[in-house]
Amino acid sequence: MKERLPFSIIKRNDRTTYFVAFKDESTKKYLPRKSTGKTTRAEAIEIAWKWYHNGIPDKTNKQRVSVSKTALIASIRNNEFSLSEAEEIIEILKNKNLVQSAVLVGSVGDIKLMDFLDEFWNYDKSPYVQEKLRKKHGLHRNYTNRMLGSVRKYWQPFFGSRLLGEIKRSDIEEFIDSFHAKDLSHSQKNAIIKTGTIALNWAYRKELIEKDISSKLTLYSGKATERAILTPELVKLLFSIKWENPMAKLANKLALCTGMRAGEIQGLRIQDLGDGCLYVRHSWNKYDKLKVTKNKENRVVEVPFPELMQELVDLAQSNPHGEMMNGFIFFGDTPGVPRSSDCFRTNLRSSLKKIGMNPADIKRYTFHGWRHYFTAYMKGHITDAVLQRQTGHKTRMMLEHYSDHVKNTDRDQLRRAQIEQFGELVNTNKSMNMRLIN
Repeated sequence: MKERLPFSIIKRNDRTTYFVAFKDESTKKYLPRKSTGKTTRAEAIEIAWKWYHNGIPDKTNKQRVSVSKTALIASIRNNEFSLSEAEEIIEILKNKNLVQSAVLVGSVGDIKLMDFLDEFWNYDKSPYVQEKLRKKHGLHRNYTNRMLGSVRKYWQPFFGSRLLGEIKRSDIEEFIDSFHAKDLSHSQKNAIIKTGTIALNWAYRKELIEKDISSKLTLYSGKATERAILTPELVKLLFSIKWENPMAKLANKLALCTGMRAGEIQGLRIQDLGDGCLYVRHSWNKYDKLKVTKNKENRVVEVPFPELMQELVDLAQSNPHGEMMNGFIFFGDTPGVPRSSDCFRTNLRSSLKKIGMNPADIKRYTFHGWRHYFTAYMKGHITDAVLQRQTGHKTRMMLEHYSDHVKNTDRDQLRRAQIEQFGELVNTNKSMNMRLIN
């Protein structure tokens, strides 16, 4: 009786070699044919038996696959699967440590990473932003626009069109390593990295991705670059000269002796002028316009310098836009828009150049540096609680950060200290200062 083979040996008319087709025992159907490379039937059968027992070589002839696995692969290739069935297959492969991640068509991860990040930092469309706002977190358009710009400048070139669901932790680590040679401070590098990792962590918490690939990453370390602050002697010289823009000079002087932020000074309106003080109710930026302050809290800022307060009043009265009490003190060329904070910074630097400072050193000085100056020189002269109320620092830690330039009865205490530290610098009448002190 002729032996029944578990395969079929075939010779095509247009070929000199024999092919073998193995039978799938579960379906009783033959699998795709494969050339044995032999020109006689006997040699072909001998090769087929070897393959049957030892596995069928792949295209490289370096790896052998059993007939049963070949049948399985053919079954997967030739059959239709539902998404749930495909998901089950992927899960099996993951459990066997053969697949780290896979993205099913139509799944939540089936979106380009850059499309996801673009929407995540889009103030009007982002579910993350809306969640923050619902829970009364302070999140402004100016911040999200900066994050979006960072995503497009740094994340886009690196990740291109890759899908959210296929990004692995090793990809993020490689991205972090790519900053090693970039001419950026470690804090700038970390800020750029966080524009993506904040979004990825949120995606994990919302079950858009399977793993938290952003947790416990090793970021860049090192001492942050401190904002430089001037010496009192240079400050006195700086405000003794004529500035190109008197409004910018007044804004810098106000920041010096109050510690106010640029946006808070821009947001000052005529109705915010008090008796020897300013009512800080708003802040301004070009994206959010007039908004609540950074910490969403109003505060009273003491200005115990009559001449400086009169300068503010005079400037407010010169507002040409006829906006009455709603008019900005530091008004711009357009009604309803204050002077740009860029004007404050550029005029500060041009005035530093005028007093002879080296151009390379000038770059170290920013308008925000006045906030550090104020806090540094007030620290130790009044209680931290009083200082926090003046500057609007939300936490003691941030207050310490701003005062670390300095060496190792609330309202009166604050005003006396301001006059002692800044009175001579803002050219306030000295005898009046002494009366307030005594």
